Parts: sequence; structure tokens; C-alpha cells
Amino acid sequence: MSFQIQQGTIHDLEALAVLFDGYRQFYGQPADLARARSFLEERSRQRESLILLARNGQGEGIGFTQLYPLFSSVRTVRTYLLNDLFVSPNARRQGVAAALLNAAAEEARSLGAASLSLSTALDNAAAQALYESLGWQRDREFCEYGLAL
Repeated sequence: MSFQIQQGTIHDLEALAVLFDGYRQFYGQPADLARARSFLEERSRQRESLILLARNGQGEGIGFTQLYPLFSSVRTVRTYLLNDLFVSPNARRQGVAAALLNAAAEEARSLGAASLSLSTALDNAAAQALYESLGWQRDREFCEYGLAL
């Protein structure tokens, strides 16, 4: 399968919204294309995230990743959280996810980031194997906590 990766813009909103809605459904959320579109449109208008979009040879959206800017106070550097990564079921196991991860690293590097971070489910062995094959390292030093508000 041939595909290309580009930075997603407001002009790609429809393709991105379909993928983002699929991503949310993968994580157990109900289908809601309008909500997906609205969320992405707001991130774009506020310049709160960076989205990379993979398109197949026919120009159809087949995957995306979304990065959010962060900062490390201790290291006094910019970092990015790779919060979302999704590939359409019909485009999986064809190198799209790896290409998106590599493009995200290249883009973050070009923006002066010191690192990327991500989280995945403890039982998502396939994703963990992919990340580790690309040089990502599992944190063995810190426990991560969250607080629902």
C-alpha cells in the first residue's frame, strides 16, 4: 500500500473527524462524528495540537496521530505528548502506524522538542512491541497517576 503523511489542517477536518471518531470508538466511546469534528476544529483554531494525517494513494485518510505541546520544568525544555494514534482497520499492518510515529518524532525534533511521550494500555502488547521496535523506551523510573475531575 502506498501512502503519504502530511500535517493535518482545518482543510482536512472531514477526513480527520472520521478517523478521530473511529479512534474514540476503539476506546469504547459511542460514535459521535459531530463531537469528533467539533473537538478537532477547536484544537486547530486554538493551535493546541499538531496532527499528522496519513492518506492512501486515492487520497483517503487512513490514519493519524495527534501531539500536544508540553514542557518539562525540571529539564526546562519543550516536549510533546503523543496522545492519539489510530490507523483504519483496513490499513493496519502495512507500516502506517510506524510511519506516523517516525513522522511525529521528526516533526517534534524540527520544533525543538527534547522528547515525545505516550501511554498505552498495559495489555496492548502489539502497540508496545511497535513502540519498542522504533526505539521508544518504557519508563522504569516513574509511576504515572491521574485524578479524575
